[in-house]
Amino acid sequence: MKIQESAENYLETILMLGHQKPYVRSIDIANELGFSKPSVSVAMKNLRSNGHILMDGNGHITLTESGRLIAETIYERHTALSEWLIKLGVAKETAVGDACRIEHVISAESFEAIKAHIKRNP
Repeated sequence: MKIQESAENYLETILMLGHQKPYVRSIDIANELGFSKPSVSVAMKNLRSNGHILMDGNGHITLTESGRLIAETIYERHTALSEWLIKLGVAKETAVGDACRIEHVISAESFEAIKAHIKRNP
């Protein structure tokens, strides 16, 4: 399923924050990404209406199965690409920034080929 890059970033952020905190709220996402609370609220409404997140009465956000699948895919790409670029000699900050852009546009086929290459050449 193809969704917008911004939605992928929000889902990835929810996943990562969920590993650090007992629950994730819109304000946590706003603080992490440096976005305004109203912008995050609009994005959460869109993610909720598309079935990617659930929000309870306390404002706690959880990923649905589809949201978790997208978030984990993007996070795997981000992690693998960052580590690979660093191993190639790219400065960490540059590698992380480049991986963040690449993770949204790379095809599944190309990413699988990179993963296979990394496994063969640790």
